[in-house]
Amino acid sequence: MSASPSPTSSPFTKAVVSSMRKLYPESLADKSWDNTGLLLEAPFSPTRRQNNSVLLAIDLTKAVADEAIARKASAIVAYHPIIFRGLKSLTFTDPQQQSLLRLAQEGISVYSPHTAVDATPGGMADWLCDIVTGSITPSPSASANTNTPTQSSLKTYSAPSYPTPHAVAPADASSIPSHTRTTIHPSPPPLPENMETAGMGRLVTFDSPQPLTTLVDRIAQGVGFPGGIPIAVPQGVSVDEISIRTVGVCPGSGSSVLMKGANVPDLLFTGEMSHHEALAAIERGKVVVALAHSNTERGYLRAVMREKLEGVLKAEWEAQRAEALKTVAGGEQGLVEVLKDGACEVHVSERDRDPYGIMVRRV
Repeated sequence: MSASPSPTSSPFTKAVVSSMRKLYPESLADKSWDNTGLLLEAPFSPTRRQNNSVLLAIDLTKAVADEAIARKASAIVAYHPIIFRGLKSLTFTDPQQQSLLRLAQEGISVYSPHTAVDATPGGMADWLCDIVTGSITPSPSASANTNTPTQSSLKTYSAPSYPTPHAVAPADASSIPSHTRTTIHPSPPPLPENMETAGMGRLVTFDSPQPLTTLVDRIAQGVGFPGGIPIAVPQGVSVDEISIRTVGVCPGSGSSVLMKGANVPDLLFTGEMSHHEALAAIERGKVVVALAHSNTERGYLRAVMREKLEGVLKAEWEAQRAEALKTVAGGEQGLVEVLKDGACEVHVSERDRDPYGIMVRRV
């Protein structure tokens, strides 16, 4: 009796993983605590055809899993790892594990890059720098903001609203204030080729101080116009009085990156900081803008990652399937059909959002 063939993920999924590793090398992730890489490798069956598509999301929620299943995607790239600590079981009683089991059943794999995206030059931290410096602007094709609160029976407050991330285009160079950009905590060597500026966090230093109000307007525009901007400023000082020379940026939860050392930036731009960390910052005369954790991350998927991944993935898939077609056996007709399909699509989830919305008091 012949042995059963070893299970493997789909050829297209392998191309997705290879492309992500080229764009965001896993060696740049902070492996001391992070869990990056291929977290769910769903078995491939040529008789159950998935579309050659990948769905990008920040968080792999049930809603995102449903979306991927409806699209018949081959893979999900979920920025945050859904498997973060050791698992002793995989059961349907845990909602997150239930999503993983459903995806495996449907043949959909899950890849999580997390801090590799933060550290990579041109990654999420640099995108936040582009926002705060005004280096990008909503592209002409970007749809108008649609995060208006939905109708609600609430009498005192609106229903929650959420930012609407959009595509961006380079701004007119003459409108960008002169500044420098450095890495706060450089990645240790050896570094991947052309990744000399890799590391956690970025420090933007303007040649001339910028009005805080101008930077807040840029931030709001860049992340998709949230319903409110959580900001901590020193007591007794008006936002109109504050000018900013240095901005520390870090996606997600950035205090461990931005608050280290004696030279704390004038403005700390991140997703979240604890109550006591924010107090410590304003007592030193600093300003904190903390947008809710993933609102500093989600816009990057539509503004940068989708196009980057699509470009690299198309070339990777073309090369991998051409090579595989040379060796595939004649009897593997189902696999031949899969490899002859040159389609390649990258989508950004429409269901992905931060857990927190903003409820605005009705006047």
